[in-house]
Amino acid sequence: MRIHVLVLFFFMYQLCSAQLGPIDYEPTGFGATWLWTTFENDSNPPLEIIPNPDPNGINTSNTVARFTANVAGAPWAGVETVHGQGIGTFNLTAANCVVKIMVYKPIISPVGIKFATPAGASTGEILVSNTLINQWEELTFDFSNVVSAPSSTGIDQIIIFPDFTQRSDNRICLFDNIKFSNQNGGNPIPMGPAPTPTYPESNVISLFSNPYQNVAVDTWMAPWSAAQVTDLQLSGNDTKRYDALNFAGIEMLGNNILDVTSMTHFRVDFWSPNLNEFKVKLVDFGGDGQYAGGDDSESELSFVLPTESWHSLEIPLSSFNQLNSNLHIAQLILSGTPSGSGTVYIDNVLFFNNEGASILEEQPKSIKAYPNPSANNILLSAEDSPMNTIKVFGLDGTLLMEDSPKLFSYSLDISTLPAGIYIVRISQTNNTGTLRIIKE
Repeated sequence: MRIHVLVLFFFMYQLCSAQLGPIDYEPTGFGATWLWTTFENDSNPPLEIIPNPDPNGINTSNTVARFTANVAGAPWAGVETVHGQGIGTFNLTAANCVVKIMVYKPIISPVGIKFATPAGASTGEILVSNTLINQWEELTFDFSNVVSAPSSTGIDQIIIFPDFTQRSDNRICLFDNIKFSNQNGGNPIPMGPAPTPTYPESNVISLFSNPYQNVAVDTWMAPWSAAQVTDLQLSGNDTKRYDALNFAGIEMLGNNILDVTSMTHFRVDFWSPNLNEFKVKLVDFGGDGQYAGGDDSESELSFVLPTESWHSLEIPLSSFNQLNSNLHIAQLILSGTPSGSGTVYIDNVLFFNNEGASILEEQPKSIKAYPNPSANNILLSAEDSPMNTIKVFGLDGTLLMEDSPKLFSYSLDISTLPAGIYIVRISQTNNTGTLRIIKE
């Protein structure tokens, strides 16, 4: 049984997924930087993002959303995202039609949620009342009755009614942690596919990624693995899911052994509803190309990242510092904790060359950054199209931060970075470029 000893390296990345979930209003999560519009609420005070007043119960989030329901506002006063921004575009299916939201209210009254398409088609709101006051409570909304309706396809807006009733006074309603899961109550699943890589094909050796020609892989579940693997599609994109994950071996043997010495980075995208830790191991079989030939080497890295988000790990190959070489990569081993019960979705498993990429690309002409230099935040603003993805790299090519805001204006928080020069790569619909920022 070819099971390699797990070697643990805690290697934290400050990343965000490109896909939804959960909407947690954290600075590095979803919702806090989205543009929310209030409606039918008298003077329409804006949605606020505030510290959690009660982080010791079921909701341990740092920040939450606060909506002030005005006495002169309509019973259906609420807040909504802008079409095509923030939440992205998705379909309601049996796999994601159960929506949960945490609320903290001063009164018992209905809370409403509905979704809409760019053409204005709506699922109609579902109303659920809270049963507790002045404490966090999770409410469940079941949209399974509309998954086959035209309004369930191409959704790009969420609308929330925090206090769907007539009011005798102004009411401050808090909400947080909006999650999507299947109607059978199982683990949540991704609402959409992993982010699409944009590296030039000549710079890529791909094991599994739709945009590229994949090399031959002997197996995505070696006989000595302890897991289950399923091939599936998310919005038409090929994806692999590992369940009951202890460890899963991916093998490229014999003529399929990989020489990746021309590559600088390894990438894998993963999404998990329950892994506390995700581990990636590369194994080089040495010059004889055989397991246990006396010249094998292996190196493993560990990542601790939020669940229910897509994470694009772009790992410098130099970080696998216990490999003797990158000439004979024969195994990729995935594992995580809790061992034996984890579920993880995998996509875009590839090696790529990133040397000089951030220097050779042109600065997006429509992007402005101010102030630059800065010690804390830099405001990025786009003129012609929203910023779909924003990635911050060190000068050595290490990915340090990533977000997918799909916004025209974005506050980039660099307060946790050491002083120095960094490269920001920004992708828009028809343009990708880089700019340099300076952290004071």
